[in-house]
Parts: sequence; structure tokens; C-alpha cells
Amino acid sequence: MKFTCLAISVVAALAAVPAMACPDWQGQPHFGTISLDAGFLPDPTSYRVTAGGTHRIENCGAYGWAGYVTTRPDFDLYWHGSSSRLTIAVESGSADTVLLVNAPDGSWYYNDDYRGTNSAIVFDAPQQGLYDIWIGSYDGSRRNPAVLIFTELGY
Repeated sequence: MKFTCLAISVVAALAAVPAMACPDWQGQPHFGTISLDAGFLPDPTSYRVTAGGTHRIENCGAYGWAGYVTTRPDFDLYWHGSSSRLTIAVESGSADTVLLVNAPDGSWYYNDDYRGTNSAIVFDAPQQGLYDIWIGSYDGSRRNPAVLIFTELGY
């Protein structure tokens, strides 16, 4: 009887825990939306953003992700045309950034420390469509000034 009561108590306690706030690709982006065509100018194109978040992404799946992001994307990119390469990068002088991208086919891409503590993801022959972008921090810091960069030239 004690075991049954304990088991019921544990199940009830777990049911009361709020759901993990993992990245939601359907959320409205914090910093905006851009539409770029292959061959865009100026190349690179950059936007001031803030890196960081409060949601620990290593608990969101078996992807090997680490770091903290917001639930909603930070930026949405609509990509059009044919190109051999598209790089999405983030640079911050004050944070160890992580970059998380949901591609048009629903695949997830993650990077930490592409160049020092800055992150980048290179798409060879990028798919047309919506790229949802999260700009996080490795250590959970927030409000870190950063620059989001799009380029076809290489990074």
C-alpha cells in the first residue's frame, strides 16, 4: 500500500511540472523577418540582435544541443533562388553564442563555436523557403549584443 501511494504521489508531482519550453518554429520572431534572393546585395547583410535566452535546449531532444535560447525564433529568413552556399552566422564580443536553425524541410541545425565563441551554419545548395533562427548563449546569459549575418561569400 505504501508503494502504491508513493507511486501515485510521484506521478502527480511529475504531472504538475510545466512542459519544457523548447524552440517553437511557429512563434512570431523577436527581431523580425527578411526575404533574401540568391545574389542579394549587399553581401554580407547584417542585423543587430540580442543573443541569449532562458530555455535550456539540451532537454529538448536527442540532438546534442547545448545552451539557452528563447522559445520563439529570434529571426525568420525567407530564402528564394538557387545558390551554391548560404551562411547564417552570429557574432558577439560579449557572449559565447549558439545558433539553432529550423530549415524549410523541418530539419534542425545547431552550431556552437564555429569561429572562436561565435557560431555559424553553412548551407550548401540551400533550400528555398522559411529558415527559423534562434540566437542563444552557451551559458544562459541574456541581453548580449550581437550581429546576425547572412552571406553567400563564405564566412
